[in-house]
Amino acid sequence: MDATELKAMQAPLKQAYRDDATQALITLRAKGSIDEQSVACKVETGRALAIAGLHPATGGSGLELCSGDMLLEALVACAGVTLKAVATALEFKLGAATVEAEGDLDFRGTLGVAKDAPVGFRAIRLNFNLDTAEPPERIDSLLKLTERYCVVFQTINQKPELTVSAR
Repeated sequence: MDATELKAMQAPLKQAYRDDATQALITLRAKGSIDEQSVACKVETGRALAIAGLHPATGGSGLELCSGDMLLEALVACAGVTLKAVATALEFKLGAATVEAEGDLDFRGTLGVAKDAPVGFRAIRLNFNLDTAEPPERIDSLLKLTERYCVVFQTINQKPELTVSAR
């Protein structure tokens, strides 16, 4: 897909959202069921069933997916797609590219061992390895726009309103 095709595909959507902002409001959903036999949650991904469990650092077997890894994987996926879309729209000459995310956790927090230890990531680093001959200012622009339009990055960066309930 080139810039013209991408812009042509997105133009009617952008116009519809300008005309009626409510059309742009979409609710995404995820659903899982708690495993009755083990400490795990079966998550419906739309493509397959993912079984998330405890990380080995919290007593897990390592056979199930770790939700922390899944968060980083979602960030990599979203940032990668966003980078490619932005590069396409900018007619940025991009060869091979990889995206890596890593995050630092202190499991004392999630296990309740130390009240001063945070629960969750202390730091997350997102890195792009780009094969390009584009000048540094174009690379900076690509990264700035990718950061700006990546849904997962912005969700982590700007805490959304969160609610928890039970039925």
